[in-house]
Amino acid sequence: MTVVEHLDELRRRLVISAVAVLLASVVGLVFNQQILDFLVEPYREALRALPAGAAPPGAFQQGLVFSGPAEAFMAVLKIGFVSGFLLALPVILYQTWRFITPGLTSRERRLGIPFVLASMILFAGGVVFGFLVIPRGLSFLLGFGGQNLVPLITADRYLSFLIFLILAFGLSFELPLVLIFLAGARVISSAQLRTWRRYAALGTAIFAAVATPTQDPYTMSIMWVALYLLYEGAILIARLMKR
Repeated sequence: MTVVEHLDELRRRLVISAVAVLLASVVGLVFNQQILDFLVEPYREALRALPAGAAPPGAFQQGLVFSGPAEAFMAVLKIGFVSGFLLALPVILYQTWRFITPGLTSRERRLGIPFVLASMILFAGGVVFGFLVIPRGLSFLLGFGGQNLVPLITADRYLSFLIFLILAFGLSFELPLVLIFLAGARVISSAQLRTWRRYAALGTAIFAAVATPTQDPYTMSIMWVALYLLYEGAILIARLMKR
């Protein structure tokens, strides 16, 4: 293929991905209330765990607040777009795969599909894991002010906080896949990974401290332990690959 043909192929793949995101975003907008109920549940769970004096008044314990006329509208749009992107992610990955396939060898093509599937499973696992620990982290943060500082969280700030934290967990769970890829490419070996355990423990602890916007010790510790266990899993798989 010529350069122009490659660019035309890239444009076609981008258009298909954009249309998939647009259609999936429409689905997200249609079901925005159900999605919002699911996303707000960690906040409600955190409020229920607060002492009576540190919790907001009864009406505010049911959901989030908004401080501007357009904030609720923008929150719904954000929910629709983010959920649409996540729903369309398989299509985006497939279009990316179809674009790069012509430049791969037959062995690389065989390994590509398990690689993509593993990345999706690990990302989903990170998202689920994040949802499990977020309520405890929120409860710690919201209760830190005691009875003198009562939380009234706006929808925009909460959703931005939640999306960032979920992406941090999802992307961090891709660590073993990156290490296995480097081991398969003979850039590193399982023996080197074993000797780097101390640095891996320190590095994952620093990453967990930076990547978790809650900054509470509970969430940071959970992410650190999970990342280090994934590092050990990557060592095991690299040894099974004889790398």
